[in-house]
Amino acid sequence: MFSSQTSSFQDSIDVEERDEFDSEDIAGYSQKIQLNCYYTIYLYQGTSLTLIDSSLPSEAEPELRTYISRRLSKGALLGGMGNIATVELSLPEQAVGCYCCLLEQERSPEQPDADGNGYVICFMGGSEKGLNLFRLELDKYVQGLRGSLQTPELQNLETEVRPYLSRWYEESVMHIYRVVQLVQSNISFLLHAALSHTHVEVTNSDERTKADVSRFIKAASLQGLSQQDTTTASLCKAMSEDTQSDVVIDCSSSPPTLTNAVSNCFCDGWIQAFLNAAERCNPFLLRQILENFKLKAIQDMNSLKRFVRQAEMSHYALFRCCQFLQGCGNGDVLLQNARAEHSDLPEACNIIAVLDEFLSEQAQA
Repeated sequence: MFSSQTSSFQDSIDVEERDEFDSEDIAGYSQKIQLNCYYTIYLYQGTSLTLIDSSLPSEAEPELRTYISRRLSKGALLGGMGNIATVELSLPEQAVGCYCCLLEQERSPEQPDADGNGYVICFMGGSEKGLNLFRLELDKYVQGLRGSLQTPELQNLETEVRPYLSRWYEESVMHIYRVVQLVQSNISFLLHAALSHTHVEVTNSDERTKADVSRFIKAASLQGLSQQDTTTASLCKAMSEDTQSDVVIDCSSSPPTLTNAVSNCFCDGWIQAFLNAAERCNPFLLRQILENFKLKAIQDMNSLKRFVRQAEMSHYALFRCCQFLQGCGNGDVLLQNARAEHSDLPEACNIIAVLDEFLSEQAQA
């Protein structure tokens, strides 16, 4: 069973109606944004913090250090787990979102008392709510720095550590924006590929673009959102066995050309929302729209499951099920999911076969 938090298709697209962002946040999203981003890294030994490097203005860094020290004294920073909050610093923005993570040093026989020591990495920019949308990406990005933090002296500060920290926003937050900018109105084809577990291949492009598209597909898919991991695994396995052709994005031309691309009315309905957010250069709004897209898809999956259960006992429920599939615009994906999930339930399979035939007839008509 999937969980859902949206009530209607339009409400899902209209981020301004959702609780995740208040009116003050949205007011800032109505214009193009030029975000100032900062980083800071401290050496943490015992109870003391030693500044290693920072892009913050000189007057703001001591304020951040005081804040981090207070969090550490309260045990609020756990090793390897990012913490996101709003901090007030001497910056033009005054209040900014701040991601902090303690990377603890691995204990060794030579340093038996190193437990709790390590590095505190901070990324600042945007709002607390915005950074929370990218928590997993930020956690992963910080972990990617671990191999470069082997000695307190950090002789590789200028060659490795500082360039890596400076790219946190581009690498952890901007990938969705870059993909929308790349494919523009063809974004619906990638949304459909993500929902239908269709592999997407990128050709004639650099590695960054390939990684961006892969991360977008992963972020837009519903994997990991079911309450039962076995259900998700069976869905992915069954769908991957379907006779689907890979979607190919050829970047040798501008704009890129897409081959074997498939979409539907549901995915097409989200195009303008993505384009509008990309025009504002706001990756946080883009991520929220993507999350709303997934939540609406999950809600429709729940509705179809309920209708299928009811249709096993009522012809009228079967009729309602047909109406729902015809009106939701995502019938092909929903039936694909339902077929995989109910593969071991004969009565449900019969209902789904009838629904599949109904959709095919509607498409031909």
